[in-house]
Amino acid sequence: MPAVNYQMMYEASARTGGPGDNQIVFWPGLLDGHNQTLTPNPDVIYLMPFFTTKQVGPIVLEVPPAGDEGSLNGSIMNYWQVALEDIGPAGVDEGTGGRCLILPPDFDGEVPAGYLPLRSDTYQGYGLIRSVLRSGSAADIDQAIAYAHQIKLYPLAEVDDPPETDWVDASGSLFDAAIPYDLRFFQALDRTVQAEPFLHRDRVMINQLRSIGIQRGTPFAPGPELAEILTAAAADAQAWIDAEYEKVFHPFTPTARWALPALPELITATEANFEQPDAYPVDARGVAYSFAFFSSKHLGKGQFYLMTIADEDGKALDGANTYRLTVPADAPVTQYWSVTVYDRATHTLIRDAPRAGCSSQAENLTVNDDGSTDIYFGPTAPAGSGPNWVPTDPGGRFEALFRFYGPTSSLYDHTWRLPDIGQTPAAR
Repeated sequence: MPAVNYQMMYEASARTGGPGDNQIVFWPGLLDGHNQTLTPNPDVIYLMPFFTTKQVGPIVLEVPPAGDEGSLNGSIMNYWQVALEDIGPAGVDEGTGGRCLILPPDFDGEVPAGYLPLRSDTYQGYGLIRSVLRSGSAADIDQAIAYAHQIKLYPLAEVDDPPETDWVDASGSLFDAAIPYDLRFFQALDRTVQAEPFLHRDRVMINQLRSIGIQRGTPFAPGPELAEILTAAAADAQAWIDAEYEKVFHPFTPTARWALPALPELITATEANFEQPDAYPVDARGVAYSFAFFSSKHLGKGQFYLMTIADEDGKALDGANTYRLTVPADAPVTQYWSVTVYDRATHTLIRDAPRAGCSSQAENLTVNDDGSTDIYFGPTAPAGSGPNWVPTDPGGRFEALFRFYGPTSSLYDHTWRLPDIGQTPAAR
């Protein structure tokens, strides 16, 4: 699942502007429904450098220092979306900036002085980098974009005369990276197998994949009968994943519907690069990458997430209803908080919605006298809700993701608690 998830993003990158290799795809503005990645953040400037070291060797990713000009939050990952390292103030550079050096799996040379080595066990990979806004004003969005453009990506072999970084503007184009639960899933998986050698821990899959026609160096060409079987299998897998997805929601606090959307064993395995001798949580990993992309090397240091699919009564969030969430005062963040809604069926931004969420940085956000903030979700805006309203699709269910950027201790010791989403009286 994480490999196909990556493959879908890589191919969307290539459709947007060129081969997809060693280029930075970016959105010079806040995301909207054109970005169909899994549960993306629409309140930052998104950059996704896609790299491959197979032909050119080590790749340099230059990261600017954090300061008055801006700040980054993100991770660099291998093909399997396992974080090599985080970058920015909560990352390997600790906000001072620097030159990260992404090394291929067969690298046996010396790392030049002055570089931050990131050793990868795959040739391909990508980064999810966010340029954090000071506020939602047009001027601060422009500043975050300008700051992001200080990032550079080029081969180490060309360090003496680095080429211009290849920037690909994806705004306004459909960037469709949703998981396809049909024959296309297996076709994408085949492209993954052809592109990268098997990792040692995944060699058990070689014969299993061969049994359905996926084998390195051999074209994948299922006949009509096998294609029908695989299509049905993908649908069965989607149903299983959806059922397992609901099990992910272990309450963050005893009385809450909100949960960190990842099982503890997955977080531990990811931070250990899946090298634990007695644990390999492939099911948990598969479920997680069915609704999200990106992994953090040190989750909770730079950002934290709480997600819910149900209201305070335990009922699924329905886009035809109207709900309210009251965010208490003094939210435990040093940067900002936000809440975003996604299509429950695809885990992507709701297409054609005028906006996807609400952030503490939003202009003209209404704040109550006690410092709390009421956020409304529904197909139409309640009277007077203005920028505090998040539109939903009346024809389907939705899920909500609450982000904490620069989380502080009161989140983890539960002295600050996020209440559940409740239906407004008119919707009950």
